[in-house]
Amino acid sequence: MPHIADTQGILRENLSDAGCGPELIERFMALAEQGQEEEGLALLAKHRKHLLDRCHAEQKKIDCLDYLVYQMKKETRKTPQF
Repeated sequence: MPHIADTQGILRENLSDAGCGPELIERFMALAEQGQEEEGLALLAKHRKHLLDRCHAEQKKIDCLDYLVYQMKKETRKTPQF
């Protein structure tokens, strides 16, 4: 864990925790060092969109699974039990 005064270390750790890979972290850090804040923010926005797209894709899979379970339970209730 970086020391509290190590702002670059804290920033790197936060980016890593946010799912940024080493290449993305280095690109962001280089942009920050060059004072290109807008470009850095655009890079983070692009990564956020990527994460959100993955989240939506996983949610669709969960929805499909939920529907399958629902249909199977519905069919089980229709079958007479002796």
